[in-house]
Amino acid sequence: MGGTLTLAALALWALVIFYAYTVSMPRAQYGVLFIAGAIGVYILNELEDVIADRDYLDAALLLGSLVITIAITVYVNLHFRELYIDRVGYAFPHEYALAAAFLAAIVYLSWRSFGLTFLSILVGALLYGYFGDLIPGILGHSGLSYSRLLLLLALDITGFYGFLTQLVAAWIALFLLYAGLLESYGAFDLIFRGAVRTSKYIDSGVAQTAVVASAVIGSINGSQTANAGMTGSFTIPMMKENGIKPSTAGGIEAVASTTGQVLPPVMGAGAFIMASLLGISYVTVITAGLIPAMIMMVCIILAVHYIASNQLDSIDVDAVLDELEDRTRRDTLVDTVKFIIPFGVLVYTLGVIQLTVMTSALYTAVTMLITGITFPVFQAAYESRSVTAATRETLSDTVAGFRRGAIITAPIAIILAAINGVVDILMTTGVPGILTLSMMDISGGIMLVAVLISMVICILLGLGMPTTAAYTVVALLVAPTLVSRFLVPDLAAHFFVFYGAILSGLTPPIATCAAVAAGIANADFVETCYEAIKVAAPLFVLPFSFIYHPVIVSGVLSGGAVFTGLLILLGGISIIHGINYRFGYSKWAQLGTRVAFFVVGVLTMVYPNSTVQYAGAGVIITLFVIQQLATRKVAVGDTINN
Repeated sequence: MGGTLTLAALALWALVIFYAYTVSMPRAQYGVLFIAGAIGVYILNELEDVIADRDYLDAALLLGSLVITIAITVYVNLHFRELYIDRVGYAFPHEYALAAAFLAAIVYLSWRSFGLTFLSILVGALLYGYFGDLIPGILGHSGLSYSRLLLLLALDITGFYGFLTQLVAAWIALFLLYAGLLESYGAFDLIFRGAVRTSKYIDSGVAQTAVVASAVIGSINGSQTANAGMTGSFTIPMMKENGIKPSTAGGIEAVASTTGQVLPPVMGAGAFIMASLLGISYVTVITAGLIPAMIMMVCIILAVHYIASNQLDSIDVDAVLDELEDRTRRDTLVDTVKFIIPFGVLVYTLGVIQLTVMTSALYTAVTMLITGITFPVFQAAYESRSVTAATRETLSDTVAGFRRGAIITAPIAIILAAINGVVDILMTTGVPGILTLSMMDISGGIMLVAVLISMVICILLGLGMPTTAAYTVVALLVAPTLVSRFLVPDLAAHFFVFYGAILSGLTPPIATCAAVAAGIANADFVETCYEAIKVAAPLFVLPFSFIYHPVIVSGVLSGGAVFTGLLILLGGISIIHGINYRFGYSKWAQLGTRVAFFVVGVLTMVYPNSTVQYAGAGVIITLFVIQQLATRKVAVGDTINN
């Protein structure tokens, strides 16, 4: 089965690279082939465990889904022009039967990949679309017939084959291939090593390892929950072994993985969808994301320092490094150059000469292949080691990277295909307009109330889904209301819902990211969520800054944007300080100090009046000065008494 999976992965990437290089077919047709390949990879990967567990019912369902997928893919490609152009809106009975079978396969695979929570969304959307005429009140609609649903979801090459599936196929897939190659060639090991070495110079260095490594890796792989499982399997035990409480270790990892989703240049692949939805350049999106990402990283690093430095034991950095593969300085230098060159190609092609996202991703992935294969071989020749052995090992790593990239891509492609179907049903039945009217009625036209309601909706709709899926749902359902009714700038509205959607990974009762981290840490789920929220507190406030200070996500790094960003950063630091710093005061004095730092920090981050912001910054600085004077006074008193 492993060999079959590898062949399927190689075939999928051959299709992706061929299309990116030639663009020799309509994107919609390519999307049909791509989602079939992704489903095939997913099923073959799952079959290994299912057969090993002798779960023959599950195996039969998986194989049935594979047969259905192959059948509809072959049929759609043979009749593509007919379905896509000549007779849109009409199908034959056998085509409806094929589409119904494919719908059942997607429902089953979605449930298998992401559980009952997402299944309830998908089935709920189907029921809402079909039984709309039975629903009273504002949510009611004329209802979509059985045949109309099947046309919408598959036969018109929309729904499961729609723009999200095509976007993953054309833009995101190549970056996930890049992520798979990075992992197989040892980039993540290099990142871990660099982060661990900081432990020599920073008291909280071990915990900062989790923040840096998980955030960087999470930015690429597109799922905070999956990232918590991947990087947390190393960082959480390492933190626990060095004295950090299990719940704290789990909370730090959950926040770090979540933070990675907002880091440019990839932003968990959400940047690509945002650029597509808004019809703006990808460079504009990642430029807009720079200031918020800086604010988040500084605040989280400070919070982790406050929390971890009081729990950590002394760390033997060399012992930790010995747990990783032994590497010389030359190995580290070669690896660093090997990974910097493809990243430089990405920055140059996207940011300087501004090629298309697909072309830039293709050049980046191909460059990674070239450096990943040739550098170890050249190094082996230089060091008089066996070139044949080095070549064999490098080619093995390359195949593993293709396989890993396909395994990462498959579930993301499946859930985005399902989300595309949900979104098309909701758009067809007019749900965005209904949400707009309802939000206006409930909020009374008051922006603050509307954005608070929007944040709750974003967290609820996020449901711990991959970043791209969660963002797409809220971008299409919530953001239009903020733009059309409250005149919020497009980028500000989309960054608001983007940040809001990923918060579901940390917010009970869903908190899938925290749940995964808690499981690895053997910690209580609620305690882990509590620790995560303590670390990520500014993340819950920052989206409101986008609404009231849209200049920081305008896509232009002007002096005003940077200055406003610094004020908001100061507010975030104040929140972190108030929540996590260990004050040496009495209980009530400590409570008052914490509340003061927190409240002034929130006002400085969010309040729309610049005068109030300046005053808030002044109060924060004053509070810091008073705290330092009080601390010195206590220290002097203790010295005299002793």
